[in-house]
Amino acid sequence: MHDIAIIGAGPGGLVTALRLHQQGIRTRIYESVPELKPLGVGVDIKVYGTKEIEELGLLEEFRAMSVDAVDSIFYNHYGQEIYAEKCGVHMGYEHEQRFVHRGSLQMLFYRTVLERLGEESVVLGARVVQYTQDETGVTLDIEHRDGRTEQVRHDGVIAADGIKSPVRRQMHPNQAEPVYSGITMYRGTTLREPIRDGHTILHIGDPRISTMIVYPIVDDFEGTGKQLVNWVVEKEGEETIEDWNQLGSVDDIVSLYETVDIDYVDIQQLIRDAREVYLFPLIRHEPLDNWVDGRVVLLGDAAHAMYPRGGNGVCQAFLDARVVAEQLANHDDPHAAFVAYDTARREGVNRIIMSMRGEGYEVIRRMVAERTDGKPFDDIEQVLPLAEADEIFSGYHRLVGQPRPGFEAGEATGFRTRDAEEAAR
Repeated sequence: MHDIAIIGAGPGGLVTALRLHQQGIRTRIYESVPELKPLGVGVDIKVYGTKEIEELGLLEEFRAMSVDAVDSIFYNHYGQEIYAEKCGVHMGYEHEQRFVHRGSLQMLFYRTVLERLGEESVVLGARVVQYTQDETGVTLDIEHRDGRTEQVRHDGVIAADGIKSPVRRQMHPNQAEPVYSGITMYRGTTLREPIRDGHTILHIGDPRISTMIVYPIVDDFEGTGKQLVNWVVEKEGEETIEDWNQLGSVDDIVSLYETVDIDYVDIQQLIRDAREVYLFPLIRHEPLDNWVDGRVVLLGDAAHAMYPRGGNGVCQAFLDARVVAEQLANHDDPHAAFVAYDTARREGVNRIIMSMRGEGYEVIRRMVAERTDGKPFDDIEQVLPLAEADEIFSGYHRLVGQPRPGFEAGEATGFRTRDAEEAAR
């Protein structure tokens, strides 16, 4: 039986530990922070991510802390609707798409690891400095928060140590340094009454100026009867350090949305009422041509750091976790298992990395802005026909591994909400 070290107790590392446990493989997680806390804001868990959570036996707990996604609606910079599609089971998928607070989800995985694997399975305050290896195993040099140093030995190592992964840097010392894209992301949460039906994600703006995404992540937050709503704004900005926890200010972004007029939500007020605001520079990490060094392998952001768009970063880490666990169960040699995992996962994920740089399906808002020269339109069908938008969205969904039900049969899987409301009447 393998004895595997996991570096990093983020969602990817914790899910990997749970997947290895399902396969009967011993594991221990080393995490540099002395205490795990529910940090961060919202994440959008796609249908394939929910499937992975269900296979861990955690679907009901996940449902209890998250919000079902029903509609996804796209608007220009004036609040005019461009396109809409259903989400998850409402589109016809077998699994739900759900919105959740990242920190709450991480803590669910953490509690489950402690329950299933034991308290000793996670070592906190343990920073992995470097690794060395030979034909029989890997030695990790660890620095503890209390100043102690030690070496630990394992059959193999899975590095899920994030966007600043020391293991990736050691594995690829000549890899080009990441480059700032010129775009800064502002992330915040606002406590308020549900927007629309309380199950809608909004995509708003002209990407040449700024873009915004809004979705709920907690129902009845702390017994208030209100929803905790997550929002993300992208705009051109100055380069800052690559840190998820930098504080930002609404003053930097609120004026960007003065033209937006959506009848059921005041976007500027939503921003002004923020409980917290963080900023994060969008950094380009070039796709790697190899995730494996002997008995050491990369996973999650350490392997494929991508723009945090479309909910794919964390969901792709879930897929990594399942595949690497399956390969370790099927191979006696960790190196052979890691090579098989790399072969199965890397090429497809690298395509997603490049797609996210190109805006993914969000490109439709840029197309509308360019075709109208940034002005309001009279008839969206004359600007971006439904069939054209459908093709763009279906191509994206195929790319990330969730082909849209009905599209191949020629069905229009997107819609205009006004048409849908009139048909319902």
